[in-house]
Amino acid sequence: ILFGILLLAMMIPGVATMIPLFTMMSRMKLLNTAWGFALPAIATPFMIMMFRQNSRNFSVEIMNAARIDGLSEIGIFFRIYMPVMKSTYAASAVITFMNAWNAYLWPLLVTNRNEMRTIQVGITMLTSLEGTNYEIILAGVTLALIPSFLLFFLMRGRMTGSVRNGSLS
Repeated sequence: ILFGILLLAMMIPGVATMIPLFTMMSRMKLLNTAWGFALPAIATPFMIMMFRQNSRNFSVEIMNAARIDGLSEIGIFFRIYMPVMKSTYAASAVITFMNAWNAYLWPLLVTNRNEMRTIQVGITMLTSLEGTNYEIILAGVTLALIPSFLLFFLMRGRMTGSVRNGSLS
């Protein structure tokens, strides 16, 4: 039943959840804060599905062997599960960052101060009624691409398999 609910949640377009999310962020006093940007991007149905699928591939025999060796459940999580799943964590970090970084509508709704606006909202504010200076807009777009490229190139080695040469890497 929970898996079906998760699949249904993935089919709901993000725009359909904007008003309830905005109301929730407003009641929690998270408008114009970094948490107002981050919370909706962290726990998406896609991330839950990705972690579920990758956790299903985790070996039960390894967990049983760790229990026999006297490792607690918390120890199993931090000493075995997390190192093996680091490629999943890296991929989810890149996907979450890219979705949050490229978002336009949600940051526009959550902020009303120019200091809190994202670079994508700022780029659209460069157009005016007098005309559009495309050189400045393209410079802004180029600057907006740099963090995405840096994150991807820093994390690409970690997004590959976590077991190399028979040992945990």
